[in-house]
Amino acid sequence: MDKKPKKIIIEGINNTSGETFRPSNWAERMSESLSTFKKRRIHYSPLLQPSTQNGHKCVVLDPKLKESNPKLYNSILNFASTNNLKICDDDDNDEDHN
Repeated sequence: MDKKPKKIIIEGINNTSGETFRPSNWAERMSESLSTFKKRRIHYSPLLQPSTQNGHKCVVLDPKLKESNPKLYNSILNFASTNNLKICDDDDNDEDHN
């Protein structure tokens, strides 16, 4: 039985200081890179979506993005690492995703 790959959650909180990441719309802006517009509404890709967790803005990143767009996948993880953002999986367990 194949295990479903866990989604990666990048939470908009600094690992060191605990401060909320700014700007406040960072998750939506990041997710727009794979979004489309239909009938004057934005539709986010299931591979990259804004969300909230623990009261903080997040980006939910599907590991399948690494296969279809490795450059974007690595760019998102590098952004999170550079900004010291909390990275965990959808089971809420901390993991190293680099």
